[in-house]
Amino acid sequence: MLGANDRETVRAAVESRYAEEIESALLAAGGAAAVMHERAQWLSSPSGAATAKASPVVVTERPSSSSDRLLSGGALPFDGVRVLDLTRVIAGPVATKFLAGYGADVLRIDPPGFEEVLSLLPETTLGKRTTALDLTTPADRAIFEELLAGADVLVAGLRANALPGLGYDDQTLTRLNPELTIASLDAYGWDGPWRNRRGFDSLVQMSCGIAADGAAATGRDQPTPLPVQALDHATGWLLATAIARALTRKLTASSTARIHASLIGTANLLYSLPSPADRPAQPNPEDFPLEDTDTAWGPARRVSLPGRIDGVRVHWAHQAGPLNRYPATWNQQ
Repeated sequence: MLGANDRETVRAAVESRYAEEIESALLAAGGAAAVMHERAQWLSSPSGAATAKASPVVVTERPSSSSDRLLSGGALPFDGVRVLDLTRVIAGPVATKFLAGYGADVLRIDPPGFEEVLSLLPETTLGKRTTALDLTTPADRAIFEELLAGADVLVAGLRANALPGLGYDDQTLTRLNPELTIASLDAYGWDGPWRNRRGFDSLVQMSCGIAADGAAATGRDQPTPLPVQALDHATGWLLATAIARALTRKLTASSTARIHASLIGTANLLYSLPSPADRPAQPNPEDFPLEDTDTAWGPARRVSLPGRIDGVRVHWAHQAGPLNRYPATWNQQ
């Protein structure tokens, strides 16, 4: 869109244009971009005001008629649970990785030819099977709907209008599988003018004030986001917890859940917490014990799964590897 190919030509292309103009042009071209706002600026904007009270996770329940399939009697808490994974990058894959580590059959679906951030795959595909379907073709839609009918949980990390645009709104999903727990996460929340906007952790930190507050706290004259993708990871863990709770409620209260999560809701949670008096010490990689593991690319060492279920040892049924390695079917129980 800028007609640029390196740092200097990018600088030349943007130095005479307003930030909002560049943001709008990039979005119109199908990209993703975010202007840096101070927190007060964000909250006074239409999109900030619409999501100012958004929570990280919102759960609604409806009556459920059956939970027999979840009573597998397996050794792991989620043994027998089938999870369709329509997520990518960090937040959604963190949630489904937790479910996979404790027994769920997680089947990740991507469009044919989709290329994920390669450096993430050794972490985000661990314990999962990966496949590809083109939901614009009748044959692959039929396969997808058969998978939906046999699933217990659908997790989608897509913009609010993405699945409905393919013909799979909540009503259709529930018609195809009345017992399906549906969990969705997006960047900018589920209300307001940005609900269908492309985004990810770094952009949300720019939009909502975090990057500006980081610059102010460090005295730097440039955007200074958090040192990790904290919104992604936190949202992933909160979403995993909500799904686990929903499965428990299905067994104990005969209810089925509809779960909505957002990075902007997690940013709101972060802003609601007290600010620390001092900056925390910088951790060292040596502070974290590593464990040996095998991947499709060869042996590696990884940090242990940080979340746990007391009394249960995590188990990875499938090694990490490239996308689209498995058939689009459920494991036989």
